Amino acid sequence: MAADPTTHRTGGRAVVESLVAHGVTTTFGVPGESYLAVLDALHDTDIRVVTCRQEGGAAYMAEAWAKLTGATGVCLVTRGPGATNASIGIHAGHQASTPMLLLVGQVATHQQGREAFQEVDYELMFAGLAKWATEIRTADDVPAAMAEAFHRARSGRPGPVVVALPEDVLTTATDAAPVAPLAVDEQPPTHDEIDAVVARLDAAERLVLLVGGGAWTDTARRALAAFAERNNIPVVCAFRFHDLMDNHSPAYVGEAGVAMPPAVRETLASADCVVAVGARFGEMTTAGWDLWPVPDPGVTMVHIHPSGAELGKVYTPTLGIVARPEPFLRALGDRSLRPRSRSWSDDRRAAFLASLDCPPQPGPLDMGRVMAWLRDHLPDDAVLTNGAGNFTVWPNKYFLYGHEARLLAPQSGSMGYGLPAAVAAKIADPDRTVVCFAGDGDVQMNLQELGTGMQESAQPIVLVIDNGMYGTIRMHQERHHPGRVVGTDLVNPDFVTLAGAYDLHAERVERTDDFPAAFARAMASPTGALLHLVVDPGQLTPTQSIEQARAT
Repeated sequence: MAADPTTHRTGGRAVVESLVAHGVTTTFGVPGESYLAVLDALHDTDIRVVTCRQEGGAAYMAEAWAKLTGATGVCLVTRGPGATNASIGIHAGHQASTPMLLLVGQVATHQQGREAFQEVDYELMFAGLAKWATEIRTADDVPAAMAEAFHRARSGRPGPVVVALPEDVLTTATDAAPVAPLAVDEQPPTHDEIDAVVARLDAAERLVLLVGGGAWTDTARRALAAFAERNNIPVVCAFRFHDLMDNHSPAYVGEAGVAMPPAVRETLASADCVVAVGARFGEMTTAGWDLWPVPDPGVTMVHIHPSGAELGKVYTPTLGIVARPEPFLRALGDRSLRPRSRSWSDDRRAAFLASLDCPPQPGPLDMGRVMAWLRDHLPDDAVLTNGAGNFTVWPNKYFLYGHEARLLAPQSGSMGYGLPAAVAAKIADPDRTVVCFAGDGDVQMNLQELGTGMQESAQPIVLVIDNGMYGTIRMHQERHHPGRVVGTDLVNPDFVTLAGAYDLHAERVERTDDFPAAFARAMASPTGALLHLVVDPGQLTPTQSIEQARAT
């Protein structure tokens, strides 16, 4: 007879009760014997357990889920290999400031220190990858530790938290009841701080808002757009945070990321006042910290961030304020700025729009024309995902994200992210159009997660852009060591046949004019689709061929 969960509480059941208490509805993971007691307790809840094919894909799904829904992403993995596989998603979550919880099975406490089977010191392993890593030592400590883990994941600068769960802790009986969720400080700015910000804004002639990072809400996004449009202030989004601002707004002037368009670089470099809200001044967003000198940027810089540790970490700000985006923008929006000419913002907007004009691409399939078609035909609330590679230029530089559209992409530049992220997005919102952009190398990093999508009836549209190589590395090879190609050529499988095995509609598309009809069939497929897009291997980027790279 099964134990009565109301009278027989183990450490494993206490973990699951904490998940329920914190409003968790969905978890991602790969089952393991090290946390059987947690799996057993999940059986008695309504929490959806998404069984993934590899822990790296599971962690990516949890990270993407958190970005899309605003909830804390939860991933469950076993000890040793399970945790090391999942570490890639923890790194992605850390660099994107995404609230996550990774629950890792651990060897029993009395076995530790002997190099037991699959034993790893997780506090040491994740010290530089996660926001916080801890190990629960007794079953009685589970509720408080879980509450603290959720709180740390969401407070200040959000990020991933790792909790190790020794096997004996999970099987030990306890009377400890769940701890109610700890409130996260909204961190509103003071009246004097807003006065100081307004003074800097009013003194500027070429003002730019630079936005990025975690802790954003839909309310904050709307407040950002309203404030920028009302005051004619250009907005630049940090690397792969395009969807923080409506790209159709006259105030949106581009994304500061890898392969930064000259127009965006000029906007930031020529501004006399930069107000960074939530952004952490990462390498991509600052063109390798070359936009402004470090640590004195030589420009009026106002930095707003949920974590005081980020203020002055790279640039010494003229004014630094610890605040979350929503309360800051709400308070700032209540103030009146001096009337500002539209000439600066209109000029920067025009320069950005010109960057959307893609030169004709060689070969029968022109991705520039494909992206122009997608801009006109994708639903307003579409979710686009991508991993890493030169192919990301298409969803990152040639698409416009409206207020309802979302981009799920790794700030860590991690290959293989896009497909698991797309599956997670379909799980979160089955009726939404989700399109994964993937290179032929990128998609094979986590192709097996098509099985998760099939099992969960969460199958997106996958666009595999195939140039037969690891394109980014080939680009660098040709620029630095022309003609000396090593390790970047790929012999690929039949992607159409593979996709069919996962019950997806699949087609090979080799001509631009064939794409619209193929995409219409993909949209009509009830089981998702994969379109294998064959592009010219001689073109490294939209503006540079292999021959041109060798000549530079």
